[in-house]
Amino acid sequence: MLTLKAAGLLDVDTGEITRPGILKIENDRIVGLGGQPEGEVMDLGDLILLPGLMDMELNLLMGGPGEHPLTGQMRDDPPLRMMRATQNARRTLRAGFTTVRNLGLFCKTGGYLLDVALMKAIDAGWVDGPRIVPAGHAITPTGGHLDPTMFGAFAPHVLKLTVEEGLANGVDEIRRAVRHNIKHGAQVIKMCGSGGAMSHSGPSGARHYSDQEVLALTDEAHRRGLRVAAHTHGSEAVRQMVECGVDCIEHAFMIDDDTINLLIKRGTWVVATQALIDSMPVLNDAEPEIQAKAALIFPRAKASIRNAIEAGVKIAVGSDAPAIPHGKNALELVALVDRGMTPLQAIQAATIVGADLINVTDRGRLAEGLLADVIGVRGNPLEDIRVLQRVPFVMKGGKQFVY
Repeated sequence: MLTLKAAGLLDVDTGEITRPGILKIENDRIVGLGGQPEGEVMDLGDLILLPGLMDMELNLLMGGPGEHPLTGQMRDDPPLRMMRATQNARRTLRAGFTTVRNLGLFCKTGGYLLDVALMKAIDAGWVDGPRIVPAGHAITPTGGHLDPTMFGAFAPHVLKLTVEEGLANGVDEIRRAVRHNIKHGAQVIKMCGSGGAMSHSGPSGARHYSDQEVLALTDEAHRRGLRVAAHTHGSEAVRQMVECGVDCIEHAFMIDDDTINLLIKRGTWVVATQALIDSMPVLNDAEPEIQAKAALIFPRAKASIRNAIEAGVKIAVGSDAPAIPHGKNALELVALVDRGMTPLQAIQAATIVGADLINVTDRGRLAEGLLADVIGVRGNPLEDIRVLQRVPFVMKGGKQFVY
């Protein structure tokens, strides 16, 4: 048995900090809290213990050292992407994020699900990284916001893609794309519901699929027990996604009060990705028209998420890394507090709300019987959320990765 002894331990449900913090661990599980230390004792001094954090929107196969954001689609083959992804995964784990959703591969892979392979390598202990809930390829129409040829405005016939790589038009192709992802290990389905700030064709809130197409996608996923996440901006497109059964809206920029009320009524999650609004490095190299579009969208996105927070929408933390750098994921908690969450609400969004979103009960809290995914920070995160940007202690499944 291992006992972690720290200055305090945060109960993320109540917001209470127990002092001192005593956490007992055996193998990969928490077996006790409080009382006298037992077995080997690790004295963590003045640290406050929290459950490992969760990032519900990122892409470990994009961004990171040496990638060019616009031409990487043609420069980088799948083996190189996998090697870079191991570094992104390590950074993410060392930042205190022990569980993530990898929401979509926006690159040519020949149909291979690289995020599933990365998940398997991490689970086997070959490389360090967070627990991954993989989506495989994001499903998008030709020219949609998540079409990998879109960001660089490629000419026709450059980087040809297949249905097995997520490019799907019409009901039959959509069903085939979902089935391919599920067959090869996807645990959530990601789709593109609207344009976005980086879209070259059409406004950000333009709907990408017909109702019939979205219903086919959600039917195919739900029959197999998988939830659906949809990149979506704008009230009209978000309402379409919710009414067609999508479980989680990514971004939800520019939504009105009626749409917020619908999200609450249906119990739909939102992953708000607000930190990228404050700093999105790729915009520095974008065309003037893309920069102008972002300048119009982002202030409205800030305002609408403030309203969603105040109304009580279920919001989970998602950084959209590499829209912000891998390893800087905690910037999203800082942004959510800036938009109106209390520090405790932001921590809950990165723990218990995330666990609920991925439908697991074995993590998200420091409690007996749960996975020993634990982080330690200096300072009180309930008073200053920014302490989560510097995580000096990280443990995943009872194994120490940082201290």
